[in-house]
Amino acid sequence: MHRPSEEQIQNLLNLALQEDVGTGDITTRNLIPEGKILIAETTAKEHLTLCGRDFFQAVFKKLDPEVQIEFAANDGQEYNEGDLLFRMRGQARALLEGERTALNVLQHLSGIATLTRAYAERAKPATLLDTRKTWPGLRTFQKYAVACGGGSNHRFGLYDAVLIKDNHIKAVGSIAQAVSKARDNLAPGFPVEVETSNLQEVQEAVQAKAEIIMLDNMSIETIQEALKIIDGKARTEASGNVRLENLHEIASTGVDSISVGRITHSAPSIDISMNFIWEEGSHAL
Repeated sequence: MHRPSEEQIQNLLNLALQEDVGTGDITTRNLIPEGKILIAETTAKEHLTLCGRDFFQAVFKKLDPEVQIEFAANDGQEYNEGDLLFRMRGQARALLEGERTALNVLQHLSGIATLTRAYAERAKPATLLDTRKTWPGLRTFQKYAVACGGGSNHRFGLYDAVLIKDNHIKAVGSIAQAVSKARDNLAPGFPVEVETSNLQEVQEAVQAKAEIIMLDNMSIETIQEALKIIDGKARTEASGNVRLENLHEIASTGVDSISVGRITHSAPSIDISMNFIWEEGSHAL
C-alpha cells in the first residue's frame, strides 16, 4: 500500500489552504476573538470506509500546532451512520478555517474507499485493480483510497509498467513487433502487458509471450473463449464497461484481475459532518 508521504500531504495541504483560506478567513477573524477554544466532532452521516485521516489531521495541525486530537478513526475501517470519526480541541479560528478543506478531502477519499469496497467484494475471487483515471495531483491519494477499500493498485504512471495499447500496436505494426521492441530495452523478467480487443489479438499476444493480457471491452462469451486460448500462459485482466451490476459475472469467468476506472473518477463523496461545541466560558459572544 502506497501511503501518501508527509511531503505529498504538505504539498496538497498548502495548495488547498491557499485556494480556500488565502490571506485569512475574513468572516471568522472578524467574528471570533483570538484565543477562543472550540471542540469539533466529526461524524459519519452514512455507512463508509474511511480514508484521509493523515490529511484531515494535518490541516488542523498546520493552522493550530497545539490542537489536541482526542480521537481519530482509522483508514480502511468501516463505520456506520452516527459513528464518531474525529474529536479535536483547539483554537476556534483554526478549526473553523480548516473545516471545509479537511472535509473535502476526507469525503472524497472515503467515497473512493467505500465504492472500492463494494466493487472488491463483488469481484472476488478476481483482484480489483484501479487505473490511471485519477485527478491531477491526487493520484497517490486516490490510489491509497483504493487500497483502503480493499482494491489493488495498477501502475502508478507511464514510468513503472509496460502496457502496450492499440495505438502503440498501430504505430509499430503488430503485437509481436511491439512486444519484441519493448523487451529490447527492459530488464530480463520485466512483465509486458498487451491490451487486446478480439480473439485474434489474444492469439497474437499469447504467441508473443506477453506476461499479462488485457481483455478490453469483451463480452462474457468472448472472455471465456479468450481464456481458453490463453490457457494459463499469461495473467489476465478484464477491463472496460465494468459496472457493479456485471462485475460478479465477469469475475466468474476466471480472469485474474478486473480494472475499473469509475472507482476513482466517478466515486461520490461520502456525507461526513463536523459539529462544534464551545467550551464553557469560551463562547465567542
